Amino acid sequence: MEQHPEFPYLPEQYVKITPPEWAKNATVYELNIRQFSDEGTFKAIEQQLPRLKKMGIDIIWLMPVQPIGELHRKGSMGSYYSVKDYLKVNPEFGTHDDFRSLVNAIHQEGMYVILDWVANHTSWDNPLVNEHPEWYRKSRKNTFQSTRWRDYDDIIELDYQYPELRKYMTEALKYWIREFDIDGYRCDIASFIPIDFWENVRTELDAIKPIFMLAEAEDRELHRKAFDATYNWTLWNILHQIALNERSVKTLTEAYLAEHVSIFPKEGIRLNFIDNHDKNSWEGNQYSNFGEALKAATVFTVMMDGMPLVYSGQEAGLDRSLEFFEKDPIDWKSHENEELYTILFKLKHQNKALWNGKYGGEMVRIINDKMDQVISFVREKDGDKVLTFMNLSNESVMVQFDTSFDTGGYTNLFTRKQQNVPDTMILNMEPWEYMILHHEK
Repeated sequence: MEQHPEFPYLPEQYVKITPPEWAKNATVYELNIRQFSDEGTFKAIEQQLPRLKKMGIDIIWLMPVQPIGELHRKGSMGSYYSVKDYLKVNPEFGTHDDFRSLVNAIHQEGMYVILDWVANHTSWDNPLVNEHPEWYRKSRKNTFQSTRWRDYDDIIELDYQYPELRKYMTEALKYWIREFDIDGYRCDIASFIPIDFWENVRTELDAIKPIFMLAEAEDRELHRKAFDATYNWTLWNILHQIALNERSVKTLTEAYLAEHVSIFPKEGIRLNFIDNHDKNSWEGNQYSNFGEALKAATVFTVMMDGMPLVYSGQEAGLDRSLEFFEKDPIDWKSHENEELYTILFKLKHQNKALWNGKYGGEMVRIINDKMDQVISFVREKDGDKVLTFMNLSNESVMVQFDTSFDTGGYTNLFTRKQQNVPDTMILNMEPWEYMILHHEK
């Protein structure tokens, strides 16, 4: 059959998968089960679900729920990511019935649940070590080995050249969806594992139900046929540097955003965060305006394109890293962060400009005369619009914005007052001050 002469020049749709409909404007909450309550159990989580729903959370990401290895364990309680059995529940958290009850309770609140999945490695005492020792990577001495070049001596790496391992791991992933009706996975160090494994996993899981897949990786290729969302580590790092006054806004705009909007597919969702279980970028910083810098960074992660993440305790003002191998319950207290998240997430849900991936509006720069200190941009979708003006510096500035393409009436998100935007807008902005203007069709 003769090929159409223009066929080689036609653009091809890069992303071949579609996220579940409910992910289009979703937010994520990473739930550290061990530290979330004094009890550290599934049952204790259920009590706080209505609060999380009210705050605007849509997806509960549970850190690994499987039993933790005991051989070569780190600390007294060990790492979540040293999995002893892929098909069982950690008895410290509760029973299989307790877990099923938690999933049902999350669904009853109108939220969804994804499990943290550790496919790259297991604990030293996982049954697979004895049943299938050939499935593991070996050192030059032909012994089991931990993740190369990292201090992870409580785990040993799997080797995905074996089809039998791939089938086992895929069936284990299917088990939690079929047995407990979970809604997807957050996949630990996903780029350490061959991408063709993940692409097949996505096909087999989608055959059961529409699922959401989040990769702990920053690789655009993962969006093509496997993952709906990937980590935005680069954004985390740059926001941290800006907050410490080590970088200017141009690092964000020219070294990051220019590449972000050009390289990553529009359909691919990026996970935006300022904290998670791996890092707390704000710990130990005591200079006078650091709290304001933190708030500005938080607002930015919701205003830019991507899916915002809240880590356990951030809404209570958590300002340190939680212990990883020991019990370290969150100090739950009333804090302004919870109201801030509630306001931001309500806008994200109602205004299409802030929706995720292809469902939301692209970030378009609004030119201002203080580009080293101030970032300003508009996002627009189906008549909904959001204007963002942020002084990401430790200095007061007078800024002039070219708003000639965005004139009209808006609502100020935080004052709730109506505000008219003229062709040129001039603002006196305090350090880390931001203004969010919006209107809905």
